[in-house]
Amino acid sequence: MAALSDIEWPLITARLRIRPLEDADLDAVWEFRRLPEVNRWLGRAPATRQAFHDTYSAPERRAITFVIEMADALSGEDAIIGDIMIKVGDAWAQAEVADEAKGTEAELGWALAPGFTGQGLATEAVSAVIDLCFGPLGLRRVHAGCFAANEPSWRLMERLGMRREESSRKTALHRSGEWMDGLNYGLLAEEWAGRR
Repeated sequence: MAALSDIEWPLITARLRIRPLEDADLDAVWEFRRLPEVNRWLGRAPATRQAFHDTYSAPERRAITFVIEMADALSGEDAIIGDIMIKVGDAWAQAEVADEAKGTEAELGWALAPGFTGQGLATEAVSAVIDLCFGPLGLRRVHAGCFAANEPSWRLMERLGMRREESSRKTALHRSGEWMDGLNYGLLAEEWAGRR
């Protein structure tokens, strides 16, 4: 299996480029992640630009964060329109076979700037990342979760063929102080291959 650091970046889709986050990207990512309509759903939403820079400059966060770019029709330059997390990890296993479960699945997460929603761009980006996970990375499973109230997120997962594996009542504490319902979705490599 390959590691994320072994992949030839960027990933190219019909409209997008996906590549590792760099220091020069931090301000652009902060600009959409700080918006209330975006950060209300994020698991991590530093409150200040400096806190954001500190968090996303850390090597462990940098290693799993990738920017989504789209060509700007006016300037011809690539503009950052979102980001995506690919966190490769271990599957649960009994002690005797734990080594065989190491690095076999990935948790995915994403955020898109509000001006770019509703155009299929998140679906295109996440689809490309799933192709990466089940192709070059050789993973067996991907999963993602969201607040149940974040309908665009769970609808995206369902469009991609991810299966709702858990629906939980008031198990997720929102930064507002409200306990919210949560949803978790998963997809196996063989299920993805059957859709392509």
